[in-house]
Amino acid sequence: MRVQLRNPNRVIEVDGPMSVVKLLKRLELNRESVLVISSGTLVPGDAVLAGDADIEIRPVISGGAGDRRGQTARLR
Repeated sequence: MRVQLRNPNRVIEVDGPMSVVKLLKRLELNRESVLVISSGTLVPGDAVLAGDADIEIRPVISGGAGDRRGQTARLR
């Protein structure tokens, strides 16, 4: 399968099929720190990826909104 990794951008070829969990373990990536995408769709961790799949792995990016003083806003 063709795997496109982000941050840094690179493309690698991996023999498949294999589960998402196994792929991430092979690439030494933490499941909670990345998103696995195939054909524009988020792939769950228990899915099996086809040997001819095109996969994209993106880092999870999170952040929060701040108020005018730069403090975290509270949700009510």
